[in-house]
Amino acid sequence: MGSRMAYRTCPLCEALCGLELTLDDSGTVTRVRGDRDDPLSKGFICPKGATLGRLDADPDRLDTPLLRRPDGSHVQAPGWDEAFEVVRHGIRKVAERYGKDSVAVYIGNPTAHSIAGPLYGAAIIKALGTRNVYTASTADQMPKHVSCGHMFGDPLAIPVPDLDRTDHLLMLGANPLESNGSLCSAPDFPGRLKAIRGRGGKVTVVDPRRTRTAALASEHVFIRPGTDAYLLMALVRTLFAEDLAEVPAHLAGRVNGLDDLRALAVDFTPERVAPVTGIPAAAIRRMARDLAAAGRAAVYGRIGTCTQAYGTLNSWLVDVLNVLTGNLDREGGAMFPRAAHMPAYRRKRPFTTGRWVSRVRGLPEVNGELPVATLADEIETPGEGRIRALITIGGNPVLSAPNGARLDPALDGLEFMVSVDPYLNETTRHADVVLPPPRPVQTPHYDLALLPLAVRDYVRYSPAAVPLPAGRPAESEILARLAVLASGLDGDPAALDEMVIAATLGKAVASPGSPVQGRDPDELRKMLTDDGPASLTEQRLDMMLRLGPYGDGFGAVQDGLTLARLRDDHPHGLDLGALKPRLDEVLCTASGHIELCPPSFAADAARLRAALDDDRDRDPAQMLLIGRRHLRSNNSWLHNVPELVRGSNTCTLQLNPEDAERLGIGGGDVVRVVSRSGSLEAVAETTDTVMSGVVSLPHGWGHDRPGTRTEVARKHAGVNVNAVTDENEIDPLSGTAVFNGVPVTLEPVLAPAAPAASPRAEAEGAGTATAG
Repeated sequence: MGSRMAYRTCPLCEALCGLELTLDDSGTVTRVRGDRDDPLSKGFICPKGATLGRLDADPDRLDTPLLRRPDGSHVQAPGWDEAFEVVRHGIRKVAERYGKDSVAVYIGNPTAHSIAGPLYGAAIIKALGTRNVYTASTADQMPKHVSCGHMFGDPLAIPVPDLDRTDHLLMLGANPLESNGSLCSAPDFPGRLKAIRGRGGKVTVVDPRRTRTAALASEHVFIRPGTDAYLLMALVRTLFAEDLAEVPAHLAGRVNGLDDLRALAVDFTPERVAPVTGIPAAAIRRMARDLAAAGRAAVYGRIGTCTQAYGTLNSWLVDVLNVLTGNLDREGGAMFPRAAHMPAYRRKRPFTTGRWVSRVRGLPEVNGELPVATLADEIETPGEGRIRALITIGGNPVLSAPNGARLDPALDGLEFMVSVDPYLNETTRHADVVLPPPRPVQTPHYDLALLPLAVRDYVRYSPAAVPLPAGRPAESEILARLAVLASGLDGDPAALDEMVIAATLGKAVASPGSPVQGRDPDELRKMLTDDGPASLTEQRLDMMLRLGPYGDGFGAVQDGLTLARLRDDHPHGLDLGALKPRLDEVLCTASGHIELCPPSFAADAARLRAALDDDRDRDPAQMLLIGRRHLRSNNSWLHNVPELVRGSNTCTLQLNPEDAERLGIGGGDVVRVVSRSGSLEAVAETTDTVMSGVVSLPHGWGHDRPGTRTEVARKHAGVNVNAVTDENEIDPLSGTAVFNGVPVTLEPVLAPAAPAASPRAEAEGAGTATAG
């Protein structure tokens, strides 16, 4: 049997690593290595990427649509057309009877790792006309979108640390040695951190756990969960108090709200916040001085800072520090990547929120969606506008949403549900129709969502390594057909792509600054067909690249980028250079300035100030629960791959030995974790890597529900941490659920361990081996 090589970007996390696949004549992946010729990853690979072949060939992965029978079981649909007919009837019946808002959409974060998700998800929402839109963003990064939206005008203008040139990196709530980085796409994050120290720089990690990242850093600072905003505000206050805050020349005249910010921070002295954060006042002052004194510095906060009660304030203050130290939009600081598919000439409206509110709790819309924390409310609560049908695209909200124990039965009460997902999992088992996308090797890949977050300007396209079987629709075809069905029409899904292409080219030829301004859109359309790309999805991507900052402008720029050139001449990807200052391209606030102290943030800072006094009444018996990343895990996606549920990737409750002794808990004991919203039982693991008063449980587990088809995951079920998170606790500015700093109490359990708490025992004999 022969073999051949194929090259592609790994689709399993945000790192954008290049992979070299060896495939046999049947299209089976026999070996996976890092692509040494990829200019960004240079051969780096992690355990997740190394198992792409096993994931691709997973026997539990669905190849054909499933239909749900009245008894709740699922059977194979007669064919794709029949499955789509059930979808058409189910969605139309609910929408016509109850109205457009009765059909909701949930989009999980696997869609961010595809071409089809970003290109067609919005079309489905628009076709439905529903305001009931939910995504994994409000369980993850929405605070960063809100903070950047108000500060810079564009919620997608997220500055990333210029890792390869910085001298000083301050990280909060991030563990990139396990997650591989998030909202900061950087292959070989460990090597990049080591390089900072190797050139004499400093890496400081602030985290309630001494993570693998913290162990590699120059300094690790323990912080009490949920108090990052106090530390950040105290750093801001110190910079002002010691005359270390200075708007640099390149930002002069571009910043509003400096005096308002100064007044807002005045009460947050290091001495006042020290008892709350657990960080000595002297250490806070030193951190501020080190940041100001560094030649080139960047502050970076991630999911640990987003998924807490002050998530948006944290995200805002991270970039406030980057501004005050002169490091925003500056080499070695926090910079805005320039993605090849995003034209600078596009018109952007200043960011706003609250254009509508949720029906039950009155929570404001943010970035076109409502908080996933209120999804169960909207399904369960009677009345006009109640959600009666749901479309899920990727994701597993039964395990990832707060109080998933409530959402689980709520989904069962829907009149209709359709899921686009490769697995029958804890969420999709409720679906009347499951539409599985093709295998990874059968799917082309381009990171529309992640390339705008890369630490170097870089681009790569990966064509499908294996052709689709006859009659098997691509993921883009599945989603395009869903969009057509959602519109209530019975047209050709290809018409959707043609409409988007025509609209985009029409805007481009009319836009000042566009490389095709004044040209004939019909002429441009013909070039997309004749110049290489075959499918309509590829033609759309080709159009975006041609109109982008490195594109050929449809022939106007010799040797400019096209999809054909990228695919044929640069199969390993193309390095477009180090990040460059580009604030003028990014900034689109109503004032045209960076808004350093937006009014809504200032108002929420009053809540932060009031809570300083409330903290004195904290119950000393209470512990604070935080999440945990594992290198071999990515939410709930990868627990069905045997190699990724071994060794250290176990669902245990970590706690400090001092707390364990005080509570009479030993390693391996079963512990009941109780919160205001629920309880769970987990196996205890004592470790001094967790600060006293804190317990840690990883997310994405809880694979013990009936009706799923994930055999490996079921054998390593673990427990769902969201049995004890509270859907009523959210960051009010972004609607993001609070997963870190959850108050809990622990109770030893004398009975034998429940089956759900078994993964540790299974993993101990299995040998030793995150993203959003």
